Amino acid sequence: MPDRRPKAEPRICFLAADSPVAQRARLRLEKRYGVCDPRSAKVVVALGGDGFMLETLHRFLSRGMPIFGMNCGTVGFMMNRYAEAGLPARIEAAQNVRLYPLLMVARTVKRRTFKAHAINEVSLLRQTRQAAKIGIRIDGRTRLKELICDGAMVATPAGSTAYNLSAHGPILPLGSDVLALTPISAFRPRRWRGAILPHGAEVVFDIREIDKRPVSAVADFTEVRDVVQVSVREDRNITLNLLFDPEHNLEERILTEQFAV
Repeated sequence: MPDRRPKAEPRICFLAADSPVAQRARLRLEKRYGVCDPRSAKVVVALGGDGFMLETLHRFLSRGMPIFGMNCGTVGFMMNRYAEAGLPARIEAAQNVRLYPLLMVARTVKRRTFKAHAINEVSLLRQTRQAAKIGIRIDGRTRLKELICDGAMVATPAGSTAYNLSAHGPILPLGSDVLALTPISAFRPRRWRGAILPHGAEVVFDIREIDKRPVSAVADFTEVRDVVQVSVREDRNITLNLLFDPEHNLEERILTEQFAV
């Protein structure tokens, strides 16, 4: 005889941004599907916008927890549409997209070393009115002796449609195994527009004239000021698992963004 016992619901942990819309959505969903502690959950549902999704990914960085986002914010590029009915079935049918963060290692003028992960990008930014002067090495080889600019960044495919795109960097399809190296308001060399690098490349930024032209480094939410050298590489020891509805996954969003007018 067929097993007629009801299928157990997945253990879903609902996390919400601070906005009233997201908080109300969390309460409704918990009433419908139950409350689950993050430590015993099988999947996390993040309610908010892309900023909150980044926070959630960082929170579970070391666990590889599958995360299904529902848009209760504004842009929602990394989020699925919000709907309360049939959520366990949507999660079961969702496509898993694997992402790998960047690892930033920054050294400061005070000889301190900071490490941080970034899911979107690692960016270097001038701290004063003076333009930054930055040397760029790729896998130990000098590629630009001096870039005079407002800054520069290394972006992942998932982050290529964020700050990188605003700085006129390329949109990278997921699964392309490449990173974007993009200047921010480059003055010299004037015609350099950046580079596309293999995912295994290590980028090292050497800051010139650090007393006159201080530079900060930012890995998503982590800022380190007065840096003298910053290295960036992909960290494949950490895997992030994002769940998307099959009809509206991240690959399709990235492709659609390239034809936006």
